[in-house]
Amino acid sequence: MPAPAIIAQPYRFQPDIETMSRDALSALQLDRLRAIVRRTYDLVAPYRTKCDAAGVRPEDLRNLDDLAAFPFSLKSDLRDAYPFGLFAVPRTQILRLHASSGTTGRPTVVGYTRGDLDTWAELMARCLATGGARPDDLIHNAYGYGLFTGGLGFHDGVARLGATVVPASGGGTERQIVLLRDFAATVLCATPSYALNIAEVAEREGVDLRGGPLRLGMFGAEPWSDGMRAELQSRLGIVARDTYGLSEVLGPGVAAECEASNGLHGWEDHFIFETVDPDTGTRRPDGEAGELVITTLTKEALPMIRYRTRDISRLERATCACGRSHVRIMRITGRSDDMIILRGVNVYPTQVEAALVDVPGVSPNYQLVLETQGTMDKMTVEVEADPVIDPSVYPDLEAEIAHRIKSLIGISAGVLVREFGALPRSLGKAIRVRDLRRKA
Repeated sequence: MPAPAIIAQPYRFQPDIETMSRDALSALQLDRLRAIVRRTYDLVAPYRTKCDAAGVRPEDLRNLDDLAAFPFSLKSDLRDAYPFGLFAVPRTQILRLHASSGTTGRPTVVGYTRGDLDTWAELMARCLATGGARPDDLIHNAYGYGLFTGGLGFHDGVARLGATVVPASGGGTERQIVLLRDFAATVLCATPSYALNIAEVAEREGVDLRGGPLRLGMFGAEPWSDGMRAELQSRLGIVARDTYGLSEVLGPGVAAECEASNGLHGWEDHFIFETVDPDTGTRRPDGEAGELVITTLTKEALPMIRYRTRDISRLERATCACGRSHVRIMRITGRSDDMIILRGVNVYPTQVEAALVDVPGVSPNYQLVLETQGTMDKMTVEVEADPVIDPSVYPDLEAEIAHRIKSLIGISAGVLVREFGALPRSLGKAIRVRDLRRKA
């Protein structure tokens, strides 16, 4: 496969940083890594306990490879230290708190100093510019505001970029479509599943977003396939770019896709990226899929050393066609904790999505329903038909989808085609799996 052509004169928010040499990046990372590990060891007692148990101390960091000897940080660490036990600064220096919903236990609480908020806004502006947003854009922000980091993270990034932000948040889809049309938004920021919902409602109401000024979508917060990308681009008339982040590490702003569309640039002046075997925790080489592990280099309130994201990806460090030197995180294919083990086969929801998107007559709205029948687990794929499809052809669609899943993934699954609109719509992250299996 020939190398991609060099992209002429790309716009960069911070050109000197975005094109640093690999040697300069590594030297900066090592200086910042030594400082952050020293600071975390001294100020965060739970992490110091982990290091002592592993027999490592900050002075053991002589080069970047030495980081592999240091213990991981986990989501459970934040829950165990709820609410502020992992903070490296006094609570009085925290200007903002965010938290997860806590649906799987105690919420994970993250905090930001003034310096953290400045860094976050800067990195979000860098991500937006990398994806194609410009200071003269009008940016419609449909990420949820509140304790979720998406809304305010994108909001502050738009302001730092110098563009106009419409703080729409999630929900009220009909009104959002009115605003998109009347304000002549050029960029839409949302989860991909909610952007699809916007497209569907606009089509139902006879609003042509494709023919308007909307040209770019900055999507993230959930795994999504190339098939979903094609669907969004076709139905909204945009270029769809991927973004990446997570609250425990920063929020959105950790990485973004550029015009080369060949991975997401992870900002190595602020983070170190590794991939590890999800089961053993051993490092995997660049180019090989594994669980993404991130170390923060500049976070003040909540430093994270070797945080296990549970996201499955691979890393590419060759200079991108756009000229940026920072590592590329290839598309997130799923999460190790979202993996479904069905009769001994590992399945990710995005694999099922990829099998659905090319089937004519079905929409990309789907859910996977897991149940126990007798002693066996069963998965049923519920998917919506396009509105124009006659119900008489549903059985044919079900047979075709079941065949595609068997061929592409290697499992037998039940398929239920439902009428358009039957499955719940998402105002944020889509819920793709309903696990009704009996627990041992």
